[in-house]
Amino acid sequence: MLALRSVAFLVFQLSTVIPVAIGCLLCAPLPLHARYRFTIRWPRMVIWGARTILGIRHQVIGAENLPDAPAIVLSKHQSSWETLFYPTYMPRELCYVFKRELLFIPFFGWGIWLLDMIHIDRSRGIDAFEQVVRQGARKLAEGRWLIMFPEGTRTRVGGQGRYKTGGPRFAVRTGALVIPVAVNSGECWPRKAFLKRPGLITVSIGPPIAPEGRSPEQLNREVEDWIEAEMRRISPHAYAAAPAPGGRGPDRLA
Repeated sequence: MLALRSVAFLVFQLSTVIPVAIGCLLCAPLPLHARYRFTIRWPRMVIWGARTILGIRHQVIGAENLPDAPAIVLSKHQSSWETLFYPTYMPRELCYVFKRELLFIPFFGWGIWLLDMIHIDRSRGIDAFEQVVRQGARKLAEGRWLIMFPEGTRTRVGGQGRYKTGGPRFAVRTGALVIPVAVNSGECWPRKAFLKRPGLITVSIGPPIAPEGRSPEQLNREVEDWIEAEMRRISPHAYAAAPAPGGRGPDRLA
């Protein structure tokens, strides 16, 4: 049954992404806000399809913590589910910071290219970060929020990656609030897995953290500590054999 549901969901994704991508291209002359509202129709369809076809439900905790101010969202990343969910849920238009190779994905890449987000060449190191600061400050001034995954990639359920300081450094440079988010999507939609399982995904939004008076390293530790402690609260079974949060390696650039 899981296999049949997963096949049906894949067919649903493929059959919907192509017409929406063509629609995105037709919307190219429209203002950014109109392009954004049209483009997120597909993520909304996918979230609906995941609930209807796969039985993947979701709940949000801490929505009252979302501020009416410039902010950067720093989220746990376990699957593709949250990358699709956040634009449909957050009260501000989101601007993802992502590697430029994603632009070359047919159909999907067309949509994100038209949304004026921040794509970077990670091989450029410090230059890549300065690019994020310049473009990100402009996005914040336009009323958009930035979103980054501080571990850099999807982590396995019950796992923890190294938290990088790119997001906190950007927050300190711009004064934007940081919104930490924990999500256990990997329990239903595992990374790099075709089979998806029915269940309940929990998205937990933490209180915003002001960067004033904090170094990027201090801010990074606060974000990591909150997210990892919250992950152990919403998915205690997944972390039963894992050490408590606190062990850290050297910080790196996002």
